[in-house]
Amino acid sequence: MTGSWPHYVDLPGAQVVSTRALLVARENLSDTIAARAMMCVHGAAGLGKTLAVNTCLRELEPAEDVRRLTFRARPTARAVRYELFTALDLPGEPPRHPSEFDRLLKTTLAEHPRTLLVDEAQWLNSEAFEYFRYLWDEPATQLAIVFVGGAGCHTVLRREPMLSSRVFIWQQFSRLTLKEVKETIPLFHPIWATADPADIAFADGHAAHGNFRAWAQLTAHARTALARTGRSRIDQELLRWAFSRLA
Repeated sequence: MTGSWPHYVDLPGAQVVSTRALLVARENLSDTIAARAMMCVHGAAGLGKTLAVNTCLRELEPAEDVRRLTFRARPTARAVRYELFTALDLPGEPPRHPSEFDRLLKTTLAEHPRTLLVDEAQWLNSEAFEYFRYLWDEPATQLAIVFVGGAGCHTVLRREPMLSSRVFIWQQFSRLTLKEVKETIPLFHPIWATADPADIAFADGHAAHGNFRAWAQLTAHARTALARTGRSRIDQELLRWAFSRLA
């Protein structure tokens, strides 16, 4: 499968490619949602976790009510309540007292099945994780929860045995192998479709290292090089210029 979806730096012409990790994520998400369970998707930055999960969940909408939340800087249970209030499009003003707020959220989440996508989950602390467990454990709520986070997400969740024991599926995203790079990158963007496989391998070995975000950066700079030189095809001279812009 290929399809358009917002990429890093809004790269024009970039496509979502069905890598093995994305296909596994699709299957895992389907099983998690069917079971109204919890899932953790984790891995280093830039490997396409959030993009893959969003792409797969988008295929399930609108039949599945998906609500997306992103946190920063160790949110408290109070912050989680307010984010859920906004994500669930609840009317009026948020309740002032925690017990009243909890009652409202549990009543809302019991109305029909929902999936909560919690991105940047490595920032959640014990209090925030415990609050998600509290809502999920409520018998009346019909929740599936998908935690997506960077390399520390797995570690943070594993520190919370009450929550981690309830996680139905764990999926780790890894760097693309060179074989996967050669199969995937020509589908990722048109400038690589006509590139020599040796040049793609050269670019991966010197700059991208199997990381999708790095490939997006490199592609953006390579597009600029093609436009400025008037060339129609990637070569190693252009790639070296693009490398010079990367850390």
